[in-house]
Amino acid sequence: MKENRNQLYVELQSFADQGIVLFLDGSPSTPEHLTRVLCAEEEACYMRDYVYDENEEGVLKELHFDKLNEV
Repeated sequence: MKENRNQLYVELQSFADQGIVLFLDGSPSTPEHLTRVLCAEEEACYMRDYVYDENEEGVLKELHFDKLNEV
């Protein structure tokens, strides 16, 4: 579990270091906060949404994590 948490943090920090803005449920977030929330809520499901720059093909500009509602 701790290894998965560390891997997630390293992945998210890498995105942030590249200037990619991270979001959690529509609000800007940090790798630390995202890792804490995503690892603490094991029963919750979050969807990743990769947002690319419309002007520069293939350039990732934002990464969103949105909690899926239970049906």
